[in-house]
Amino acid sequence: MKCFACKSDNREGVKFCEECGTEIALVCPRCDSRIPVGKKYCGECGQKLGRDEIAQLDSEIDYNRPDSYTPKFMAEKILTTRGSLEGERKLVTVFFSDVTGFTSLSEKQDPETVHRIMDGCFKILMQDIHKFEGTINQFTGDGVMALFGAPLAHEDHAQRACHAALAIQKSLAVYAQQVKTDFGVDFKMRIGLNSGPVVVGAIGNDLRMDYTAVGDTTNLAARMESLAEPGSILISDSTYRLAKNYFEFESLGEVAVKGKQAPQAAYKLTRESGIHL
Repeated sequence: MKCFACKSDNREGVKFCEECGTEIALVCPRCDSRIPVGKKYCGECGQKLGRDEIAQLDSEIDYNRPDSYTPKFMAEKILTTRGSLEGERKLVTVFFSDVTGFTSLSEKQDPETVHRIMDGCFKILMQDIHKFEGTINQFTGDGVMALFGAPLAHEDHAQRACHAALAIQKSLAVYAQQVKTDFGVDFKMRIGLNSGPVVVGAIGNDLRMDYTAVGDTTNLAARMESLAEPGSILISDSTYRLAKNYFEFESLGEVAVKGKQAPQAAYKLTRESGIHL
């Protein structure tokens, strides 16, 4: 049985991973829910959990097509409500991530190894972003851009983005140990968040969404990510003001941001405060 967290193989019948101690569970390939070992169907979306079905769904992932990696329960919500979403102005939290030192990693490893490493990373990103109903707008080769609050509207979009970012870094810390063991390379990701308005455009049958950022909503999220230290999460003042009662932060004061005349307040997201969704 393969461990959900560190991907190591375990003996059949064990309840906890013999490598990292994580509880053994299946992950539904359709909606990313964790399912106890031995179950035949996912209790959330009804997906059959046989090995053949899981392998088939894994092979169907196309990072250029949102409908191939968006969980079924989210896809149905988006398509049934898109008529009321298109053209609407939404307040969202934008999530950017990338692997630090990716260029060096690509130069030192063969393409197949890089693909394997990033494929495992992308599955972690998809799982935790979808868990909090964020939508992945773009895969960038060494990371993703995602939106929380559109096209699925959530008033607590900033909290959801922060929860997802923390979950991702926790999972990646375990994954990095496996990457180091298997390939002898260090693996860390940095994440940036910013909250602001966007105007939702057309939503296609393939779930691809056009949107227009208002002001520097997207740009500032990308700048936060580029300024973050490896393995950390950096958020803007707007996201901090929306999430400050639910998490603990380390203030970095005002930092110079490319494209902004005045320095911008930035905060390092460290942990949850104990208040959950």
